[in-house]
Amino acid sequence: MPNHIRIEALRMLRNKRYAIFVVGFPVVFYLVFSSVWGDGISADGARASAVLMVSMGAYGAIAASMMSTAVPWAQERRSGWLRQLRTTPLPGWSIIVTKLVTSLLLVLPSLLLVCLAAVLFQGVRLTAAEWLSLIPILWIGAVPFAALGLTIGSLLPGDTAQSAAMVGVFGLALLGGLWFPVEIMPEAMRTVAQVLPSFSYADIGRHIVAGSAPPVSEVVTVVAWAAGLCVVAVLTYRRALARA
Repeated sequence: MPNHIRIEALRMLRNKRYAIFVVGFPVVFYLVFSSVWGDGISADGARASAVLMVSMGAYGAIAASMMSTAVPWAQERRSGWLRQLRTTPLPGWSIIVTKLVTSLLLVLPSLLLVCLAAVLFQGVRLTAAEWLSLIPILWIGAVPFAALGLTIGSLLPGDTAQSAAMVGVFGLALLGGLWFPVEIMPEAMRTVAQVLPSFSYADIGRHIVAGSAPPVSEVVTVVAWAAGLCVVAVLTYRRALARA
């Protein structure tokens, strides 16, 4: 299985669309947004540039985890690669685990580059404890989005899965308050934002850079979404296996 994970990761890293859309865009968005609003102070006392770092890092993680599962998985089902994998000694469960682990590995380049841009261009400074909390939490917190991407890839054909994944990424970013503060949204949109995993996921990071402990309710929301979406991903994966 380690070799399978390595091959999957290298294949995605060679994909130019992945490099541009998943790695490049979050960094560019951070540099643009922080040049306009980076000098401000957020409502909880954190520098706006640090809050933007969390938001764009979260956006990049969501994009990486969803696009690296939904699109390749849908294409592999259509091309017959899934049938080929089933003829190998690999157990069925290892295929879905490989996809989830690979997607988490692919989250790191985007997440780390946004943090590096924040340090180099906006002078963001966190304590060692804050960095050691922030990066692992944003990394592991991408699990529900990887599961959602795998679900999309199991249900939809390649071209449709790509469009659905992109709509999902932008929808979660926009409605989850990653591009605009939820405080300026209409009340109905604020209500929607606060139940989405993207809002709670980024809000945990925002509390860390503000020097406060994340609310338990936000952690519970992300864990609940992760558990629910992983169950759905496994069910739709088994359905895809049965049809292969």
